[in-house]
Amino acid sequence: MSWKNDIRVVVGIDFGTTYSGFAYSHLLDENENVHINDQWHGIMGKFKTNTTLQYDDELKNVVLWGNPALCKKPNRKKNNNEKKPVELFKLHLGNCLNKPELTVPYKKAITDYLDELGKLIEETVTKKWTSIDFMKNVLLVVTVPAEYSENDKLTMRECIFNAGLIENLSSEKLQFTTEPEAAAIYCMNNCLMEHNLTAPGTIFMIADCGGGTVDLTTRKLLGENQLGEVTERAGDFCGSTFIDKEFVNLLKREVGSSAVTLFEKNHYGQMQYLIQDFCRRAKLLFSDDNPDFIYELDLEELAPSLKQYVTGKEKNSLEKINWFIEIDFESMKSMFDPIVNRIVEMIDTQLNNSSGKCSAIFLVGGFSQSNYLQKAIKDKFSHKVENISVPTQPIAAVVYGAALYGRSLNEVEDLTDLSNSKRIIVTRVLNRTFGVLVSPKWNLGDPPERITIGGRIDKFCLLAKRGTEVTINEKFTETMVPVFSFQTNICFEIYYTTKSEAVYCDEPGMKLLGKLLIELPDVELGTYRPVTFNLSFGAIEVKASAYNKTNGQNYESVFQLNERFSDPLDDNE
Repeated sequence: MSWKNDIRVVVGIDFGTTYSGFAYSHLLDENENVHINDQWHGIMGKFKTNTTLQYDDELKNVVLWGNPALCKKPNRKKNNNEKKPVELFKLHLGNCLNKPELTVPYKKAITDYLDELGKLIEETVTKKWTSIDFMKNVLLVVTVPAEYSENDKLTMRECIFNAGLIENLSSEKLQFTTEPEAAAIYCMNNCLMEHNLTAPGTIFMIADCGGGTVDLTTRKLLGENQLGEVTERAGDFCGSTFIDKEFVNLLKREVGSSAVTLFEKNHYGQMQYLIQDFCRRAKLLFSDDNPDFIYELDLEELAPSLKQYVTGKEKNSLEKINWFIEIDFESMKSMFDPIVNRIVEMIDTQLNNSSGKCSAIFLVGGFSQSNYLQKAIKDKFSHKVENISVPTQPIAAVVYGAALYGRSLNEVEDLTDLSNSKRIIVTRVLNRTFGVLVSPKWNLGDPPERITIGGRIDKFCLLAKRGTEVTINEKFTETMVPVFSFQTNICFEIYYTTKSEAVYCDEPGMKLLGKLLIELPDVELGTYRPVTFNLSFGAIEVKASAYNKTNGQNYESVFQLNERFSDPLDDNE
């Protein structure tokens, strides 16, 4: 079945840790725009909804999803306790160290959420184009964090299948792209031309400022709608939700820590409503240009259930001011500065590491809408970088880019064949040094305690150095021979480290990526049985292969890098 004959619509899905969204586009019209869904739960104007679920008492069926499952407007006439929703279940994928406890299995939560999201996607697409058969005519492109392994993507595929979005588990009508790649594709198509930056060799940075993390990538325009990576990706946990946490800390100082803890435990929806009011009327509006800024917080209106938990001197103080708190400019600034300063430092390091002049910085993600953050970045770097801007609809950059990626697949006859000539992202920069264990003869000057059997010493043979720009699937090769004439196999042990140089495979920070065992017959030839060993680097995996020059046998294995921020993460508001 030809993909071109079947697919009519591409849908990009950004399934995020805290927020999710989708975009869609019809492929048969070359001038067709990408449409970003901006209607959730009957409310217009938002590009994403919360990645949150509310179950029934038996934890079997979903009763609410998205924002309604998380945030509840307070009702002064009722003071009932509220069940905490199921959220942050995406963190059970990848190599997250602090996986949250859930009341349902994480695969069930992911499947149930995608089921609800899928219903909305199908309804939206088939309403706009009534002739569309969702299962037959729609290609889904799902964005994933760059460090996701093949197992993580397989889990996502299983959940998408169980949610009823694809007909079979191996369907080619589901494709994945990484979040940094999707953001880069968006900027290439929507930002470079706007700033007249279309010459091959143009270097630009994308600062993806989300809720949990901030991820930086520096790209080079290679021509023919292809991009290369200039420096290592950088990421850190300094997104806008850390400002929310500072707001909660301020609230604890004003009303008492135990009061906030009990309020959050028993009235989680009201707590989230309070935080969202802070985000809407304070965090997004705060600017360095307004030293008279005041955020007025009426606790009786926004959090009436909180009062019952406030005691002692905090209660006496709040009663005197009618439960009314004012947060001024300096207090807001103290919440913002540690986070903003960290982002500025990251950008500074990334610029210094770039081998060429950076022509633009594009700020995407929900936090990029902050005027305070924008001004801090422009004040620091405008003398170095000519164009610093926030594109239209920055919060939807990743999902928009996913839809554009899906449109580009219209040029590919076979979706399993994505050679470099058909890729958009064709180079990456290694953020690890890779090599293999070798056993040369021990020489004078080598540590005596490291001598092994046969007068040998185990060392690290560097194949690919950190900071090297490589094309996708480019090979790094070394020819080797067996150590002993009687060997009937060779086991290649592949190691990696964050350091640029290494001598031994047991140095601090050195980690074993995997092993590749090859058979080595023809022992009558002694040690002259050369083997060509190769390492190549795909979009998110490392491939090891070996070729026995004596008998022509080939061996191959694929390994995944699963460390947090081995490529930067996740998530956008």
